[in-house]
Amino acid sequence: MLLVIDVGNTNLTFGAYEGESLKATFRMTTKIPRTSDEYGVIITELLKKNDIEVEQLEGCIVASVVPDIMHSLTSAIVRYLKNTPLVVGPGVKTGIKIVTENPRAIGADRIVDAVAAYEKYGGPVLVLDFGTATTYDLITEKGEFTAGITAPGIRICSEALWTQTAKLPNIEIKKPKSILAQETITSMQAGLMFGQIGQTEYIIKKVKEESGLDTLKVVATGGLGRIIADETDTIDIYDSSLTLDGLRIIYAKNRK
Repeated sequence: MLLVIDVGNTNLTFGAYEGESLKATFRMTTKIPRTSDEYGVIITELLKKNDIEVEQLEGCIVASVVPDIMHSLTSAIVRYLKNTPLVVGPGVKTGIKIVTENPRAIGADRIVDAVAAYEKYGGPVLVLDFGTATTYDLITEKGEFTAGITAPGIRICSEALWTQTAKLPNIEIKKPKSILAQETITSMQAGLMFGQIGQTEYIIKKVKEESGLDTLKVVATGGLGRIIADETDTIDIYDSSLTLDGLRIIYAKNRK
């Protein structure tokens, strides 16, 4: 089995693959500082809860946008999982050519999403990831990563409202029945959700307009991506396992 790990700003997301089949997923919060022993014990216990023994793991791959935890995490993988992880970064084969001004500045998570979208759905493709930040990445028919847009994620916007104002509360992120809100909570929900939907549709429209790619496929992923995808016909596909699949694909390319 292959263990894939996506280290995001909010969560570490784990996936266990048997061949191309995703057998289990689980998560840990990123923001709690942990030692390598803590990571090791927690990961092995979570694997056992999913009926996976350490001895079944034949490989491991990690993509991270949080450098501070990588020493402890990789040490835990080596010591407790008996694997040396492949870390997505310079020198790793992806099948995607990055042609932006500073290729090394592109986050590993965005590269992984781009690989998965291109391999699974072909190009040209626009990949949307609704995570801590909301990102939009353009990959051409030839597999070239040519442009990326970064916007605040929905949760960041929500936190900004209740932490930076005296009277606005912390709210559940969901779409209200109507944009014509009549009290505080639904007013905030309307602004957040309809604002995100509007932003999504406008950015997709402008990308198609400026790139000239009218046949562009639009693929979305990320925790809150399904909510947005269900509310707009500008998103063609919602794929909850896109990032994990991208890690599996990259591992296979490098194993060969």
